[in-house]
Amino acid sequence: MESRNQLHVMFLPYLAPGHMMPMVDIARSFASHGINVTILTTPKNVLPFASAVDRDIKSGKYIQFNVLHFPSSEFGLPEGCENLTAAPTPKMTVKLFHAIDMLQPQVEQVFRECRPDCIVSDYLFPWTVDVAIELGIPRLAFNGSGFFNLCVAHNLEHYKPHMNVVSETESFVVPGLPDQITFTRSQLPDIVKTKTRFSALFDKLKEVEKKSFGVLVNSFYELEPAYIDHSRKVIGLKVWPIGPASLLNNDEKAERGDKPSIPKHSCLSWLDSKEPTSVVYICFGSLIRFTKSQITEMASALEESGHSFVWTIGKVLTVDDTHNNDQQQQNSWLPEGFEEKVTQSGQGLIIRGWAPQVLILTHPAIGGFLTHCGWNSIMEGISAGIPMVTWPIFAEQFYNEKLVTQALRFGVSVGNDTWKLWATEESPLINKEKIKKAIIEIMNNSNEAIEMRKKARRLRELARKAVEEGGSSWSNIKDLIEGIRSYKPTDVTKTR
Repeated sequence: MESRNQLHVMFLPYLAPGHMMPMVDIARSFASHGINVTILTTPKNVLPFASAVDRDIKSGKYIQFNVLHFPSSEFGLPEGCENLTAAPTPKMTVKLFHAIDMLQPQVEQVFRECRPDCIVSDYLFPWTVDVAIELGIPRLAFNGSGFFNLCVAHNLEHYKPHMNVVSETESFVVPGLPDQITFTRSQLPDIVKTKTRFSALFDKLKEVEKKSFGVLVNSFYELEPAYIDHSRKVIGLKVWPIGPASLLNNDEKAERGDKPSIPKHSCLSWLDSKEPTSVVYICFGSLIRFTKSQITEMASALEESGHSFVWTIGKVLTVDDTHNNDQQQQNSWLPEGFEEKVTQSGQGLIIRGWAPQVLILTHPAIGGFLTHCGWNSIMEGISAGIPMVTWPIFAEQFYNEKLVTQALRFGVSVGNDTWKLWATEESPLINKEKIKKAIIEIMNNSNEAIEMRKKARRLRELARKAVEEGGSSWSNIKDLIEGIRSYKPTDVTKTR
């Protein structure tokens, strides 16, 4: 896999689908531009990407995996529990965090032995910057969200408008942003409102940004130009928008991410039977779990909306580490008789497990997307030109919701106002009337819905142009590669 005079870039993704998928997409894109690429990850995390990387290798690209030992048993984790999707409870998630932390010595040894020309690591691995400085090479941080999120977080910290409201439900405007963006305190992460056990980590992440060569972001200039400019000029970050990641490689859409739990032809034939823009797609990512009562409300809302739907349904909320028998719980996820009724009537298609999301979203029958506002889902929805119903739960998802509903205005909120620390933590119940109202609002033919569809389709065209040769993201990747090639260790301080 070696070629003389060829740049060697090593990628270190965090072990969660929302981090791994875009980083592997970017790594493969680097290989398409003639870079020798190595992706460091663990055995189980190779599997979802192995076939795509094998195809790249057969086509003559220089790309490979370096497989690390994952210390599952040392931390009381089941064998093969190597990704956040395999941790159903906060207790197990914490164990997984500790196990991931213990990869550091192993990864550092690989970097020192291979001596790459550049390290691209998830921003949640701040220690990689010290190895890069030691080796005299650039370290790029991959940020798993967009520029809007960076700007909101920065301005909340700088201006602290949430300190001037008297209740969790009082609205306030975030000062200094290109758009008027409003929040309530209840929608903000705990770490914004007070010191938490994660405060030291996030302080470290901000400190490390100053030592890094720059930040890679799965976005594109035409999507959020004012926020990219704000990130550069006001926050002072050196950033490269190089997305949408899902469009960077000419892949079979059904193969993005893990192996789908439904045959491609079954999904497509069902969608082919529907009228254009008549189906709503529902998916909350691979981590979020709901209570059975919340799933019942969703089911009633979907049935009563009168619209056809594809629903990717995850596991029910568990309360301990032992109650995790998927087969035993499978029939308890949905109200009795619901699946049979919507299947026989043709109104609904239920998918359990991993869904071929890009394949579904890009089908002409899809007219709306009910999403948890994870950044990958936002970008995939934008790339498909689909208006959204937003239902954020944790992490930066409430920030992403505001981009869709307040800044770009091609979606509506379902009305969840309570941020949670864990994807598996129970949220306040959203009743079926709110869910049904939001679905109908984006799926009907009102002037507002028509305008949202027009905006979404316009963004889709801009996304496609960004990754084409000569487009903004394509050009940014080329510029970045030249920056790596000509890097000198003093470049980091010069960019500040």
